[in-house]
Amino acid sequence: MSAAAQETTAGGGDGKRQGPRRPGYLKLGYHIVVSNAIYVLLAPFAAALALRASRLTPSDLAAARAYLLANLQLAVSLVSVATALATVYLARRPRAVYLLDFACYKPGPDHVVTRETFMEQSNKAGVFTDDNLAFQRKILERSGLGQGTYFPAAVLNSPPNPCMAEARREAEAVMFGAIDSLLAKTGVRARDIGVVVVNCSLFNPTPSLSAMVVNHYKLRGNVASYNLGGMGCSAGLISIDLAKQLLQVHQNSYALVVSMENITLNWYWGNDRSMLMSNCLFRMGGTAILLSNRVADKRRSKYQLVHTVRTHHGTDDRAYRCVFQEEDKAGRVGVALSKDLMAVAGEALKTNITTLGPLVLPMSEQILFLTSLIGKKIFGLKMKPYIPDFKMAFEHFCIHAGGRAVLDTIEKNLELSDWHMEPSRMTLNRWGNTSSSSLWYELAYTEAKGRVRREHRAWQIAFGSGFKCNSAVWRALKDIHPSKEAGSNPWIEEIHRFPVKVPKVESVVSSP
Repeated sequence: MSAAAQETTAGGGDGKRQGPRRPGYLKLGYHIVVSNAIYVLLAPFAAALALRASRLTPSDLAAARAYLLANLQLAVSLVSVATALATVYLARRPRAVYLLDFACYKPGPDHVVTRETFMEQSNKAGVFTDDNLAFQRKILERSGLGQGTYFPAAVLNSPPNPCMAEARREAEAVMFGAIDSLLAKTGVRARDIGVVVVNCSLFNPTPSLSAMVVNHYKLRGNVASYNLGGMGCSAGLISIDLAKQLLQVHQNSYALVVSMENITLNWYWGNDRSMLMSNCLFRMGGTAILLSNRVADKRRSKYQLVHTVRTHHGTDDRAYRCVFQEEDKAGRVGVALSKDLMAVAGEALKTNITTLGPLVLPMSEQILFLTSLIGKKIFGLKMKPYIPDFKMAFEHFCIHAGGRAVLDTIEKNLELSDWHMEPSRMTLNRWGNTSSSSLWYELAYTEAKGRVRREHRAWQIAFGSGFKCNSAVWRALKDIHPSKEAGSNPWIEEIHRFPVKVPKVESVVSSP
């Protein structure tokens, strides 16, 4: 493993200083040997070649020159073919995609919703039964959300006033707030942006959110604008993948990606418990990301996009319906979360990492996995399937903060440490489930802690309705210094308070 052990800040929620867990000495030795096997195998050939070269005499060089002149036409032909093949390769090679910077939106203090405020607003609504108020309280107490998450004004008003105008105000505040910070940080002019991709699952007005961005910033007339809706919490990585594909055909261009969710019109006002879950978990937030395919931008970019892997299980009816927007028995619209959600997410994760593994895992891990698979499938050995150690492939993990159960399951399945899970758990505690933008609050946390070093690799993984599991892999192009992140990183002013210990149950204090 590379410099991942160079941690300088607090790790797990118990407040003790700790870094990422190191692999055992035996496994680490095995990993080093296998990773460097190619050099060991080539060493004898290199030594023999060096020995042969040291014995060359001037007469040998003269003979080689005479042979080359005698076969000049053949030599020129070989060089021409090699040059042509190299040119074709360079022309067809995918353009590198760089992440200049990103900015996460931080609402003002008037949007703060504590657990007590949440329950007070639910009581005032006058639409929830006593049993379902108690149910929401129970979910909230075990959710892992802290006392500083945010709601839009329309939900916090007394009485609440959800409407199209308020939903637009929320969308404008989130999108423009994040984009303004991003453009100020990068110095990129709005008219230089050639691609715009906006994703928001549940709020899709006309004109679209992407059109709102184009209009507000007066982008150029030939901008390639896309608006993704209904794709759930993993839509942010779908937007990144779409922008990557577009940057393969738009030369020397910038791509602006905006990921957000809208709470105003999607607060559920009914008594179906499968739909009440989203009320308790989802909060206000959003992110703006600026990508570039300009070679000159590499030196000032933070990351390079290495891989995107998308998995879709929509052909399976159980997976398709496990996150489903519909009307309840009383005709109120909400998003129902199925009891099969965790099982479906686990299956999608398995498919995704099966595709991603060969792309990122070192050969040592692939050999162990293949050996386990052969022993189980071919020889019928009763052995536990080997779970690849993705800590050998990545220094940082950004796992969608969909809820405590999601994070617990992934932590167990991938055998991650508290240190690796810290950005996701602290994001859930501080911001709640901000849908597709949560991955960027997590990466911002890692940067604010001063953990990102050049050549570090970060894995973003998210789940969404449909059902989808998507991954993105980034490679850091430079050390990220927290002192330079003021303005675009929402953690900077308060990072000294984290990590915090998050109890299994946090009681909601009843109003007197």
